[in-house]
Amino acid sequence: MEFDYQAKNQEGTLVEGRVEAPSEDQAVSILHRKGLIILSLGSSVKPLFSMDLMAIFNRPNRKDIVMFTRQLATLVDADVPVVEGLHALAEQIEKPPFKKIVSTIANSIEGGASLSLSLAEHEKIFGSFYISLIRSGEVSGKLHATLLYLADYLEQSAALNSKIKGAMTYPIFVVCAIVLVSIIMMTTVLPNLLVILKDSGATDLPLTTRILMAATDFVNNYLWYLVVGLLALAIGITYYVRSVTGRAMWDKFKLRIPQFGKIIRNFYIARLGEALSTLIKSGVPILDGLGITSEVVNNDTYKGIILEARTNVQNGGTISEVFQKYKEFPPLVTSMLSIGERTGRTDTMLDNVTKFYKSETENSVQNLTTLIEPVLILFLGLAVGILVAAILLPIYNTISTSG
Repeated sequence: MEFDYQAKNQEGTLVEGRVEAPSEDQAVSILHRKGLIILSLGSSVKPLFSMDLMAIFNRPNRKDIVMFTRQLATLVDADVPVVEGLHALAEQIEKPPFKKIVSTIANSIEGGASLSLSLAEHEKIFGSFYISLIRSGEVSGKLHATLLYLADYLEQSAALNSKIKGAMTYPIFVVCAIVLVSIIMMTTVLPNLLVILKDSGATDLPLTTRILMAATDFVNNYLWYLVVGLLALAIGITYYVRSVTGRAMWDKFKLRIPQFGKIIRNFYIARLGEALSTLIKSGVPILDGLGITSEVVNNDTYKGIILEARTNVQNGGTISEVFQKYKEFPPLVTSMLSIGERTGRTDTMLDNVTKFYKSETENSVQNLTTLIEPVLILFLGLAVGILVAAILLPIYNTISTSG
């Protein structure tokens, strides 16, 4: 938040300005630390329809957070005060919205707040997992080690996400290209070729040719209706998926997709295991750790199961008792977790689960990428074959008959 103030400095000179702080109390603390005597302080009023477009299109991404975390860890290790280090990082940050966030965090700490509490004011940027680990690092006095771990964790998580997205980019690009080329063919090339067959008066055309002629006529007569309809459908699906009911259905559907569903399941299990293990080792209470993990996993299906496990633990039960009731967790996960709970080494077993399913996810993605290429080539060859059979062969037969 921003606050406008009027104050007097130590020389008695009237000064006016604006200060950023999470709350009015902290704004007062910041101004007092600067040696100012406050005369008036009020929230900065913004125009009703003001919108910071720069903040929308230039938001900090995962790479920005990783760089910020690693640089802050270096400054903390060099015994640079956190406030001084944050101000130094803010000067180096190129994105204005992120620069503003880091400056606000530094001002909040100057006002007496802790680093974790200041970060909590920007939970949408940093996330509950990040903030909880910072809080545990502050309590244990291991802030430097915690920051280094967070940077590594974010980098590894981003790398795995990138591999999965990379595996999907190629087939999506090819499919979109095929659709675009098909539309261009149906609106420019095929009508000129099909007119030959129509003018010839041929009646014994193959089924593929008749289907292609009907599809071409439909696209040319209703192209704009088709485009508008597809856009409306895409927008409708997007809004539905963002709703509570739609998100729950989409998250469940992702786990049921043939081949891809298993990869997605392994990815979520690896993320769950790593998050919960890290929180336990950092001294976060198990109930709090399960609550944070339910948000970190970012899937409503797994979130519901984890929260059910949290309730079961709160009532004296175990996590594995709940997990084994759901097919979203393979027997290997529940058996290893059960052993860890009985031996008091839950974090160690979760580490083993994380390593195994991370490896499974990476191998599956690599194998899927290798398999997709020949399948797409086969699909393209089949499409060309159908096109030849539907157009060129009937034209050839018509010309041969008339000759």
